Amino acid sequence: MAAMSAEVARTPLWTPSAEWCERAEMTRFMRWAGERYGPHGAFADYAELWDWSVSEVEQFWAAIWEYCGVRASQPYERVLDSRQMPGARWFEGAELNYAENMLVRAHDPDEVAVLHASELRELDTLTWAQLTEQVAAAAAGLRTLGVERGDRVVAYMPNIPETLVAFLAVVSIGAIWSSAAPEFGARSVIDRFAQIEPKVLLVVDGYRHGGKDFYRTAVVEDIVAELPTVEHVVLLPYLFAGTHAADEEQAKTIEPGGLTWEELLSRGAGGGLSFEQVPFDHPLWVLYSSGTTGLPKAIVQGHGGILLEQLKKSRLHLDLRGGDRMFWFTTTGWMMWNFLVGCLFGDAAIVLYDGSPGHPDLGVLWRLAERTGMTCMGVSAGLLAGSQKAGIEPGRDYDLHTLRAIGSTGSPLAPESFRWVYEHVDPDIWLFSTSGGTDVCTAFVGGCPLLPVYEGELQCRALGCAVQAWDEQGSPLVDEVGELVITEPMPSMPLFFWGEDPPHRDGHGGERYRESYFSMYPGIWRHGDWIRITPRGGAVIYGRSDSTINRQGVRMGTSEIYRAAGAVPEVLDALVVDVPRGGTDAQGGKELWMILFVVLAPGVSLDEELTTQIKRRIREDCSPRHVPNEILQIEQVPRTLSGKVLEVPVKRILMGTPAHEAASVDSLADPGSLDYFVELAKTL
Repeated sequence: MAAMSAEVARTPLWTPSAEWCERAEMTRFMRWAGERYGPHGAFADYAELWDWSVSEVEQFWAAIWEYCGVRASQPYERVLDSRQMPGARWFEGAELNYAENMLVRAHDPDEVAVLHASELRELDTLTWAQLTEQVAAAAAGLRTLGVERGDRVVAYMPNIPETLVAFLAVVSIGAIWSSAAPEFGARSVIDRFAQIEPKVLLVVDGYRHGGKDFYRTAVVEDIVAELPTVEHVVLLPYLFAGTHAADEEQAKTIEPGGLTWEELLSRGAGGGLSFEQVPFDHPLWVLYSSGTTGLPKAIVQGHGGILLEQLKKSRLHLDLRGGDRMFWFTTTGWMMWNFLVGCLFGDAAIVLYDGSPGHPDLGVLWRLAERTGMTCMGVSAGLLAGSQKAGIEPGRDYDLHTLRAIGSTGSPLAPESFRWVYEHVDPDIWLFSTSGGTDVCTAFVGGCPLLPVYEGELQCRALGCAVQAWDEQGSPLVDEVGELVITEPMPSMPLFFWGEDPPHRDGHGGERYRESYFSMYPGIWRHGDWIRITPRGGAVIYGRSDSTINRQGVRMGTSEIYRAAGAVPEVLDALVVDVPRGGTDAQGGKELWMILFVVLAPGVSLDEELTTQIKRRIREDCSPRHVPNEILQIEQVPRTLSGKVLEVPVKRILMGTPAHEAASVDSLADPGSLDYFVELAKTL
């Protein structure tokens, strides 16, 4: 692993002021927890606080419960029954409700809770009173449809306020939520929802993306035809909001007996909001693995575990407070939507946007930040890199005086993008890159408002996340690249995968669950990323360990190769794979052919000079062994709808696997992006 670079930035790009630190909620929590649990009545710094949070996990999570004021109708008997993984049981005996903890707080009812805009709708708001009233009506309406505790309600809806209302209504009943973005194709939705046998399906008639309208009525009919357990379909006319009578007719066309969103709310109008009390580990929602290969894993997470994790993240790590406006660009098919909803626990308003981040140009989200008065703007690493390549000057062209933080996730944020933010957005902004996963619906490593920001580095390991880098033998590494592992349980870890028994400490149940996380290091969660923990406690992510390029025994994370290729101005995007050929290498192993696929700037063609320039940059920045055997120009890099590069599926296609077996085509941002590789495979 030594081949992966370990540059150390010595000078921070940003350091929080004394006033900033004093105001931070993390500081207040550190003092409060220090008085109760700290050495000599205090924690000296974040590093000491983190050490306590992962060594005394029972104390830490009990402290989060108390400090954040969790509402529970029944108290817990103990925090944790055992630290053994998998199978740890948290806060047994407690009964609560996620939605109650979000809605029944000391909010000013007239304070804005949600700001929302889309390519179809102008910017608008919902107050806490309006949000609560709509949730109450939707919940009462769902009860008239027979929805009860434990039933599954699924949504084929975009990132709009009706989806948020529906989610909170479902959860208030004790039913189980799951969602898919309307850009998902029918098969992808069926593969997800059919596993959990839903009773009610919420849908839209279409959506607008990139200025184009996409009709979804026919797709919905295909979905309904293969979900025999669905008893009711609720239609929200979104693309075509016609007359009420026309909307009713369209709903009944999709499903006899179907009703509209307006009818659902009317059924429950005037009803009070009640909250079903459920055990701490009662299923809250079902998320799905990206589904790039095989049937997506249906990941079940619980009311209490997600509640505690989101309270911790929103209040401490994001430093959210009343008056803040929190945004993250996401769709309902990505766990960042669930993460964004949880930011309401920070007493901040959240900003929802449904549309393309590049339409009509890459300034659309920066304009949204200006219009909404965002205080924290969350985007993908790709959007920041794209803004940089496009020469956008947000700090000059937009009024961003309210913006105090920018978050990034989805893929490693390149050092160049760190510098660009401080040079072209604001030299005094808190930039935090995060990395986690759908599996825990949070970030393992990410931001801390008390720490400086160093180029290319994630600030810290999150509280309660016992993150380490391990070698293949299971020994911890410091300032060396290894497998990202979690050595202590977390409350937001999956309860189980739908369709199999929960894992028990006696080794029974959860076979697929164990294989996914615990097969490499028994009893230790292996996440599948390469990570380096820096001497100062930060972290650098090097991409997925299952897509690492191994050249003559020297491994290299794909993110490093992308960084080197992307340093060439003409290169906008890249994908790299190595595929076995017929012969053997110098060490007697399989001969591997490394191919770098590049997307180039408009009007640029890949010629010998540019090929040489890219190879030279990779040789200098990575290693001579990782210079690609071949560089090919492509129109676009295939990605999932959540932006993940399909390295492993592309490799499988090039090795002869049919595309429909290598990847769940409907989970791709553009299913046609695989066509090039299918044709190329015929020549290899």
